[in-house]
Amino acid sequence: MKVGFIQFRSVFGDIAANIETMKNLIASVEADLLVLPELATTGYTFTSEEELARIAEPFDNSPSLDELSVLAGVKNCGLVVGFGEISRGTLFNSAALLRPDGSRELYRKIHLFGAENLFFQPGDIPFAVHELNGIRLGIMICFDWYFPESVRVLALKGAEIICHPVNFVLPWGQRSMIVRSLENRVFSITANRYGVESRGDYSFTFTGASQIISPYGEILAAAPAEGESVAVVEIDPALARNKKINRYNDLFESRRPEFYRRISEP
Repeated sequence: MKVGFIQFRSVFGDIAANIETMKNLIASVEADLLVLPELATTGYTFTSEEELARIAEPFDNSPSLDELSVLAGVKNCGLVVGFGEISRGTLFNSAALLRPDGSRELYRKIHLFGAENLFFQPGDIPFAVHELNGIRLGIMICFDWYFPESVRVLALKGAEIICHPVNFVLPWGQRSMIVRSLENRVFSITANRYGVESRGDYSFTFTGASQIISPYGEILAAAPAEGESVAVVEIDPALARNKKINRYNDLFESRRPEFYRRISEP
């Protein structure tokens, strides 16, 4: 299976320009799965809920997702892309899996970061695993990485690849995703944006450095901190099904969940 990331810089509020950039970057790529950044269609730095509401799109009636879905069909490639979602008046920081056959899946960011809490509602859809050509994918968004439970739940549900659209500004995310992949024996694809976005009282410097990590913590591909970048590597998803650490220990069978109950208590 060929998997990859698309790293680029969204133009705030210009969905048409951002879609065009994504289409141009994907046009020459041959892959089975590509992951794009968080809020890739809209840009990140909202200054009010009203501003977000004007630009957010419904998951099932989204012109931008429709256009990218057509591209997924043309390229015969699954796409995971971040977008601003509105659902019955509620606003979410979301990501969609767009399959080549036109079907799609939705994830809403569960762990909101910083001022996102002013404009978005926390995700209300449980972590789920979806199939693409027989491969099992889990989706999480950016700050979800800070909570180890995010990847663990997806891994326990059978995810072989973690699709991770991000707008990283903290310096530790890329390094921590190496550990998340290693401690769960899964592939992870982290697609970041780059550049500075300043609006109103907010200014963010995004760290780029998108990456693909193996179940053994190996960096299979990495982008620079600045600039557009596309990387595709060939992987064997079956490696993520082997949870044997040694002859005596299996990653999941060696767990002692009866001693972990405090983790899931409010």
